[in-house]
Amino acid sequence: MPELPEVEALKGFLAEQLVGHEIVRVLPVAISVLKTYDPPLSSIEGREVVAVHRHGKFLDLETGGGPRFITHLARAGWLHWRDRLPDGPPRPGKGPLALRVALETGEGFDLTEAGTQKRLAVYVVHDPQEVPGIARLGPDPLADDFDEGRLAALLKDERRQLKGALRDQSLIAGVGNAYSDEILHAAKMSPFKLAASLTPEETTRLYSALRETLTEAVERSRGVAAGRLKAEKKSGLRVHGRTGQPCPVCGDTIREVSFSDSSLQYCPTCQTGGKLLADRRMSRLLR
Repeated sequence: MPELPEVEALKGFLAEQLVGHEIVRVLPVAISVLKTYDPPLSSIEGREVVAVHRHGKFLDLETGGGPRFITHLARAGWLHWRDRLPDGPPRPGKGPLALRVALETGEGFDLTEAGTQKRLAVYVVHDPQEVPGIARLGPDPLADDFDEGRLAALLKDERRQLKGALRDQSLIAGVGNAYSDEILHAAKMSPFKLAASLTPEETTRLYSALRETLTEAVERSRGVAAGRLKAEKKSGLRVHGRTGQPCPVCGDTIREVSFSDSSLQYCPTCQTGGKLLADRRMSRLLR
C-alpha cells in the first residue's frame, strides 16, 4: 500500500505534470472506483489543474473554479503516468485499469488496481472534508506543528499496542504497515508495547524515529518517477518485508508475525530484548 512518503512523492510528480494543464476527459472503466456522484465526474472536464495536495494517503487535484478530484490508492492501487495515452476509449474488462485521466496535451494517467479486493477510491467533491476518510484524519506527522508534545498527548491514553496506534489514520495520518515497522525498528521498540506506557525518554525516541524515518523516505522518493516509486520504497526498507534476512543494524535474523490479512517484521535483538513475538493467531508473547 502506498504510504505517506510515496503519496508525497506522487504529489510532487503530479504537480509538475498537471498544474497549468486542462483535464479534457475522465474515463471510468470500473464503476466501483467512484464513491461520489454529485458533482459528476464529468464536472472536472474542461478544468485546469491549479494545485495538487496530499491529505494523509489521499491525493487531491484542485481545479480552477471547479470541484476537486481526490483518490485513495488503497492496498493494491497505483497511478501510472502516460506520456502518450492510447487512442480511443479504454474497454471495460478483467484487467487492472480502473480510470483514465486525459490532458489537452495527449498526456495523462491511469489508475489501476490489482487483485479482487476493489478498494481503490475516487471522489469528486467541492471540499476535501466531504470525503469521510479525510474528515477523520489525525495530524500529519511531518507538519511543522507536529512536535514531541503533540505525539505524547496523542499516545498518553492509548491502551493499544504501538503498531496499531501508529497505523490508525484517525490518530496519525499517513503511516501504514511498512513504515510503522520501520519506525519501531528505528526507535528500538516492540510493536506490541502499549502506547500509553511510554516513558518521556521513549516518547522522545519514538518521535525522532517517526520524523526521521518518514523524512528520509520522502527525500529518497523525491523526484522519482511514478513508475519507480514502488521499487524505491522496497529498496529503502530495513525490516519490513525482509523476514529471514539479517538485521542491518545488529545482524540478528528479522522475524515475522502473521495476521489474517497482513504481517509485521521486527528484529528481536534491536526491539524485544531477544524475545520472539508469538504469532498473533496464538494471542500470546513467548517469554
